[in-house]
Amino acid sequence: MNAGSWWPWNWTSPNFARGIHPVAHKEATADSPIRFLPTPVRVTLPLQQHAGAAADLVVKPRDKVMWGDLVAKPRDERISAGVHSPVTGVVRPLTAVSLPNGKHASAVVVETEEGTPSGDVIWSALFGGEWPDTRPNDLTKDDILKSISAAGIVGLGGAAFPTHVKLQPAADRPVQTLLVNGCECEPFLTADDRLMREASRAIVAGARLAMIACGARELVIAIEDNKPEAIAAMRSALDGVAAARIVVCPTKYPMGGERQLIPAVFGRSVPTGGYPHDIGIVVVNVGTAAAIAAAVLRNRPLTHRVITVTGGGIRNPGNLLVPLGTSLQDLIDACGGLNDDARRVIAGGPMMGFTVTDLSVPVTKGTGGLTIFTQADLDAEAETACIRCGRCLDVCPLGLMPTRIAQAVRHDQLDLARRLDLEACCECGCCAYECPARVPLVQYLRTGKQAVNDRRHQPQSVASGGGMHHD
Repeated sequence: MNAGSWWPWNWTSPNFARGIHPVAHKEATADSPIRFLPTPVRVTLPLQQHAGAAADLVVKPRDKVMWGDLVAKPRDERISAGVHSPVTGVVRPLTAVSLPNGKHASAVVVETEEGTPSGDVIWSALFGGEWPDTRPNDLTKDDILKSISAAGIVGLGGAAFPTHVKLQPAADRPVQTLLVNGCECEPFLTADDRLMREASRAIVAGARLAMIACGARELVIAIEDNKPEAIAAMRSALDGVAAARIVVCPTKYPMGGERQLIPAVFGRSVPTGGYPHDIGIVVVNVGTAAAIAAAVLRNRPLTHRVITVTGGGIRNPGNLLVPLGTSLQDLIDACGGLNDDARRVIAGGPMMGFTVTDLSVPVTKGTGGLTIFTQADLDAEAETACIRCGRCLDVCPLGLMPTRIAQAVRHDQLDLARRLDLEACCECGCCAYECPARVPLVQYLRTGKQAVNDRRHQPQSVASGGGMHHD
């Protein structure tokens, strides 16, 4: 049965309450096909670039590894993910590195040697060519989950939660729907857009495998309406797939957050303190779906991801297929270097990204972009005094009071901040964007959440940063 025979292809979703409409700034890279980063001299692979426990090293200095070899295995805990070499080369001693979110982790360095496949070969192996029409009787749920776990796949929308865990909800909470998130609402970033245009069949193949793994009976792919080419490509790839539909969402930030996307698509809300699977839904990012297909059908672990390098401060913005562990400096060099007026480098997009000052920081599984701002951009964001206008309250998608929470954090009143639901904040940045005084509200809230975690002696474990799940 063709999906179009019982569900419309382009059903337009309702909207979610609040949120904002920032200028998209996607034109610089939206029409730039994915390029292949030149093979780096070395890669630095953090052992914790995912939610949960750090991976355990399984190689030693001077070992020779090939592309795709395991260098760190998941810890003997349910929530962990392995790390694989994206190059052929020689292992060097363990080192400590800063992560894009400012945290620190142990990392293994691999110096590249001759024999590392070129970018076009890797793209073809991961996402190119034809994809089989995988049906439920071809692979079992356990087969798929084992392959996903062995490949070290985590959510590539930013949360970096191990995917094999996400696809195994509790037995008493059966999954009805797999929701594939193609909204990519963060300004400037276009990596998911390009992936949907250039690897749509891999995304659909991976989504169908994820359906089997989590027991979903229907597939929904959500894409914002500012991506017509991606919508067309995904429609073509989905043709003939039963129990599947595309939902075109209004362009609004933060549509890509699962707690906003689910109400927009289904008119239902995730319970406070709960998860999407509590209402029968599992959400995966389009990049995650493509990685699932490569892992299960081609035995390729997660070693590369697509990243947008953009902003007024970079000479040749674009979308790159990048080996994990590549330094941010290598990304900048591949895009022609910085312009003379470049002043700030952000790992991620401007709403949820983290400012970085050390360009040796490596790309992790959760790194979706690199945005470089100019001095003019920073001048426009100069902070002044809060005028108590209340706009941050009006736009917060979770109905919080960001300015009151920020004031509590500033005055070290963490108990008050918690009573005001500090920990519910998804760090989307709507409040800071809307603030006419340009008070960095989301930074205060991040600081407060970290202080609460430190007080509990339970530091945050998500290496890629951020609190809003786009997986």
